[in-house]
Amino acid sequence: MSDQPVSVIPFLHALASTGGSDLHCKVGSAPRIRVDGRLRKLQVPPLTPEDTRNMVAQVLPEELVAQFRDIHEADFAFSLSGVGRFRVNAYVARGTDSLVFRRVAIGAQPMAELGLPDVLGELALEPRGLVLVTGPTGSGKTTTLASMVDLINESREVNIITIEDPIEVLHTDKKAIISQREVRSDTLDFTNALRGAMRQDPDVILVGEMRDIETVRAALTAAETGHLVLATLHTVDAQDTINRVVDFFTPHEQGQIRATLSQTLRGIVSQRLVRQADGHGRKLVAEVMVNNGRIAEAIVDPSSQPPIADLITDGEYYKMQTFDQHLFQLVRDGEVTYEDAIAIASRPHDLSVTLRNEGVIA
Repeated sequence: MSDQPVSVIPFLHALASTGGSDLHCKVGSAPRIRVDGRLRKLQVPPLTPEDTRNMVAQVLPEELVAQFRDIHEADFAFSLSGVGRFRVNAYVARGTDSLVFRRVAIGAQPMAELGLPDVLGELALEPRGLVLVTGPTGSGKTTTLASMVDLINESREVNIITIEDPIEVLHTDKKAIISQREVRSDTLDFTNALRGAMRQDPDVILVGEMRDIETVRAALTAAETGHLVLATLHTVDAQDTINRVVDFFTPHEQGQIRATLSQTLRGIVSQRLVRQADGHGRKLVAEVMVNNGRIAEAIVDPSSQPPIADLITDGEYYKMQTFDQHLFQLVRDGEVTYEDAIAIASRPHDLSVTLRNEGVIA
């Protein structure tokens, strides 16, 4: 390496110009960018401890310097003029500084462009209740929520309050007014912001992530009292999501929480991403659960109904679908290969049998 300190700026330019989603900077390796789900190495020398230390100093907000020194972890947003906005996690690994940058959007993409099921638009325009968007990290939850908020913004004269960590998609007022609040910059934490939101005349509240019992309780209360609450969880499917929400609470509270959830929940959208058949980009695969009478009964008393996955399978009338039903459509239409679909299917054998029985594969 030269004596000149290495700057992260050229790497962020490379991330944006290639359409990548993430930039990884760690000692001992060249920076890598994630494009269409795969990490690609930039053609530069491996980074040294001094390089990554300098990068952290370049981007870390002053108010987080002490925190990073004490706990070796910091989440924050970073904007680069002419390039874009990034969500950043700085951390220490084996005694050296490391960073991951996630490129975020200015403005939301329309639902049709994202390939989201039409029923998400209906859920977004519900007047009240709880809508959950779930999936692993990097599955597009933030992008989906942003498109739902944008639809509300274009359609309804309401007050939308978002609580995010950090803000990833910037919205401008259209029919609605939107106040975007960033944890640590604009508010102490999700729980305090949610309590405050109830005094800010909201119609719609977006909770970036339900991380703890206080946030879950506050979100359920807001949904119960006539607001539309949009939130995310790191869960794999609808059944897992319901279990996770209930498990936040002590056993003696869980019966009441199930009853509350059965009444307030409007729907759950769980997401995965799969590579497109042409190798360019990824397709969204979604499981959609819409709350109806049988679903509500299954939430209150799981033993009273078939498994929720089976209710979703049989719920086409209510515009429900499982991951594997969506994957079937994508393989049938040539948008995703059989091999890639099987790799992320919930029930690979059953999906394979269905594809063969329907003549999609030999």
